[in-house]
Amino acid sequence: MTTLAVECTGLVHRFGETVAVDHLDLQIAAGEVFGLLGPNGAGKTTTIRVLNTLLPAQQGSVRIFGLDIRRRALDVRRHLGYVPQQLSIEAALTGRQNVTWFARLFDVPRAERAARVDDALDAMDLLSVADRRAGSYSGGMIRRLELAQALVNRPDLLVLDEPTVGLDPIARAGVWERVRQMQADHGMTVLLTTHYMEEADELCDTVALMHHGRLQAVGSPTELRAGIGPEATLEDVFRRYAGAGLEDHSAEGVRNVRRSRTTARKLG
Repeated sequence: MTTLAVECTGLVHRFGETVAVDHLDLQIAAGEVFGLLGPNGAGKTTTIRVLNTLLPAQQGSVRIFGLDIRRRALDVRRHLGYVPQQLSIEAALTGRQNVTWFARLFDVPRAERAARVDDALDAMDLLSVADRRAGSYSGGMIRRLELAQALVNRPDLLVLDEPTVGLDPIARAGVWERVRQMQADHGMTVLLTTHYMEEADELCDTVALMHHGRLQAVGSPTELRAGIGPEATLEDVFRRYAGAGLEDHSAEGVRNVRRSRTTARKLG
């Protein structure tokens, strides 16, 4: 029997009268790289925030590695690492201080803390610049620092919400190279959202297309492309299932666009 990292059944989350997540059923197998795709306002970020216990599961059930997020939220958080859309580093602190702060936040044992911080920085190729202020880092280095923060507690589930937005192709490739290596070394489950279809096609074992708070299609990138046609790309799949939402102007969609633009400007 396949071990599930994430299991959502009938998940609903509303913002006032707006239904952001609409009776979502979602399963993510432990150890896979799972891509949650869709236009702005599709409900992806809301779903991720519920999984991270940052928003309540208003209706339905959610389990992370079998733990009910309503009753075992603290235990769930110990399994998680999270890189949000918005920048989460403190520019006035050094890289090492940023990662150490997260180690304390995630209750990494004091005796192990320094070694864990160094391991996370080394994995992201930041050890040589660890004592520089994070505000002096390039955009790609900042994203790698955020990954180091998310990895310092050695999570079983790493959640990445558009982690390469605003990065140039070389910096994006560097981020993903390190994510793949960490996933291979530690067997982490990775849940990501991205608007770069080639990224999802290359990285993901399974892709789910989300639109209007519901899943429209789930499968491997190869399966989904084959369902469209022999020459189809994942972008064609995206347009088939979510194209009607490409001009979405919901409140969440507007917020997500603003966040992405702000992050892109900060990353340069």
